[in-house]
Amino acid sequence: MSLSILKGKQVDVHLWTQLDQVESVALDQLRNIAALPWAFHHVAVMPDVHFGKGATVGSVVAMKDAVAPAAVGVDIGCGMGAVPTTLKASHLPDSLRVVRSVVERAIPVGFSEHDRPVTRPGTQLGQQAKALMDEFSNLTPEVKNLFGKASRQLGTLGGGNHFIELCVAQDDSVWLLLHSGSRNIGKSLAEVHISRARKLAHNQKLPDRDLAVFLAGTDEMAAYRRDLFWAQRYAMLNRKVMMQLYADALRTVVPGMGVDASREVWCHHNYVAEETHFDEQVLVTRKGAIRAGNGEMGIIPGSMGTRSYIVRGRGCAESFESASHGAGRAMSRGQAKRQFTVKDLEKQTEGVECRKDGGVLDEIPGAYKDIDAVMANQSELVEVLVELRQVMCVKG
Repeated sequence: MSLSILKGKQVDVHLWTQLDQVESVALDQLRNIAALPWAFHHVAVMPDVHFGKGATVGSVVAMKDAVAPAAVGVDIGCGMGAVPTTLKASHLPDSLRVVRSVVERAIPVGFSEHDRPVTRPGTQLGQQAKALMDEFSNLTPEVKNLFGKASRQLGTLGGGNHFIELCVAQDDSVWLLLHSGSRNIGKSLAEVHISRARKLAHNQKLPDRDLAVFLAGTDEMAAYRRDLFWAQRYAMLNRKVMMQLYADALRTVVPGMGVDASREVWCHHNYVAEETHFDEQVLVTRKGAIRAGNGEMGIIPGSMGTRSYIVRGRGCAESFESASHGAGRAMSRGQAKRQFTVKDLEKQTEGVECRKDGGVLDEIPGAYKDIDAVMANQSELVEVLVELRQVMCVKG
């Protein structure tokens, strides 16, 4: 598709979707981002774009010597993991309810946590968890009372749009897919730093105080980078621990199941990275976007009743080598609950073993954008390698 251009005060906004497909409140947010004096070159907007807190979900913002913590969001390091198994669809039991049941028993969802840390000493994940938690005392003092909770929440799902899915590819192979982030500790760290940034003198005249930034060379920036990069590592480890628990649970139902670690895919889609673009070193914030450098693997999920995709990046410079993180919401959670019924949910998730009650009505497929249209709009950003349809979904 041809790019849509939104003129900005400091830089322009380049969108991989039509302007009339973006809510006016999201366009206002994008104008505010593009007006920041630290914004670099342009703002890249993915086809799943929608209104978010502070910064628009589906935006890629590059800055010189600055970073806006609200442009990352409160779920620092949120992202995806996908692992192919040795199973074919015919190996799965006729009823997947027992599979969902064993997974829900093995992995706490919502606000829950494990009774005790589940990473085993001496294992690779156990060593990574120990190294990570040994650094906990270096984090901002405001979270020092969360050490135990953070330890017990490694390997847990959370709620909202986070999920664990069992998927079948076009070749009938079975994949394990999950989506989660840095849990309560990431949220707590983000809120501390967003509050700090809002109080700084150089942020007082911004069009939106939620876009308050930290500046390079300051103590505040150093503290944020320390906590941010720690939380991103925590989020990735959380997904890997959860995936191990998921595979172990599935083996109790389908003994002998193996996984192909050589083809597994892991990616953040709410994070900051130091990168070079247009010959400049910049801090790139992807909020609801994955990195899609040339040859890099990524995951783009749809919704509870639509397809998900394993993709390979094409390295598009104009998108800051990025692509969408999913279908993107078409309406707010409140609107979804007002517009749809449980019967609608049952119909739209037909053939998928999942919750079909009012507690997940805001996650109904109809509340999301058309994933086919989103993928078509970013064909120059990624190449689709594997198309997945979910047969089971766990949500908090």
